[in-house]
Amino acid sequence: MAFIEALQSIIPIALFFSAPLIFTALGGVFSERSGVVNIGLEGLMVMGAFVGVVFNLTFANVFGTFTPWLSMIVACIVSALFSLVHAVASVTFRADQVVSGVAINFLALGLGVFLTKQWYGKGQTDMVSQPFYSKSIPFLSDIPFLGPIFFKGIYYTSYLAIVLAFVAWFILYHTSFGLRLRSVGEHPMAADTNGINVYLMRYVAVMISGALGGLGGSVFALTISFNFSQSTIVGQGFMSLAAVIFGKWHPLGAMGAALFFGFAQSLSVISSGIPLLADVPKVYLTIAPYVLTILALAGFIGRAEAPKSIGKPYIKGTR
Repeated sequence: MAFIEALQSIIPIALFFSAPLIFTALGGVFSERSGVVNIGLEGLMVMGAFVGVVFNLTFANVFGTFTPWLSMIVACIVSALFSLVHAVASVTFRADQVVSGVAINFLALGLGVFLTKQWYGKGQTDMVSQPFYSKSIPFLSDIPFLGPIFFKGIYYTSYLAIVLAFVAWFILYHTSFGLRLRSVGEHPMAADTNGINVYLMRYVAVMISGALGGLGGSVFALTISFNFSQSTIVGQGFMSLAAVIFGKWHPLGAMGAALFFGFAQSLSVISSGIPLLADVPKVYLTIAPYVLTILALAGFIGRAEAPKSIGKPYIKGTR
C-alpha cells in the first residue's frame, strides 16, 4: 500500500514537471533533424513564458477559463516568429549556429525583462489569474490502482505533451514531410538534387522548434511559476536540449529523457513523502536535475549519433 501511495505522489508531479521539457525537446528534435543546431531553446522558452503570461494577464477577464489555452497558442505563434532570427542567421547568412543560438538566449531574456519593467514597473509581472489547474479525469480516475496514479490530479498539458510526442514521431517517420526534413539533415545536397528545397525545410523546422519551445515556456509559466521574471526559465531549455541528445534525436527518445529529467526536477517537491529522500538536504535535491543532466550526457554523448549534416550550413552547388 505504501508503494502505491508513493507512486500516486511521484508520477503526477513528475509528469507535471516533464511537460514543458517534452514540448521544448520535441522542438529541438525538429530543428536538429533538419541540420540546424538550436542552442536557443532556452531563449524560445523564455519568450513563450513571457508572451503566455502577458497575454494571460491582459485577457483573463475577456476569455475566462479559455485564457491559458489561448495564451499557449499566442506564445507558440510569437515564439515561432521570434525563431526566425535564428533561422535567418543560420540558414540564409550561414552564421555559426551555436553563436546564433546563444544570441537568441540573451535577446529573449533581455527583451522579456526590459518589457516587463516597462509595462509593469518592476522586475516581474503580476501573478496570473487564469493558470492551468490539475484535474481528475471522470471515470478514468476511478479505475483501481491505475486511476489514482495516472488520472487523478493530473494537468491536461502533461497528456498533451505525451500525445504530441507520438504525433511528432509519426510526422518525422511516417510522412513525406518528415522524410524530406530528415534528408536535409543527413545529406542536403542529395535532397536538393531530388528537388527538395533545403533552405525552406530548415526554415520550417526552426520555426516548428520555435513554436514548440514557446509552448514549453508558456506551459511552464502557467503551471509552475504563474508569473514572469528573469529567473522564470533557468536551465529548462538546456535540459530540453540535453533530452534531445540523450534521446538520440528521436521524438520518443526525447520524451523519455524529458520524463527522466522532469522526475529529477520533482524530487525536491516529493521528497517529504519518500522515506529514502526525507532526510536529504533540499539543496541537493534542487541541484539534482542539473547534476543528472551532466552525468547522463557524460556517459551517453559519445554513443549518440547526430544527423550527419547538423551544424553545417548548406551552400547550393557545393558538396
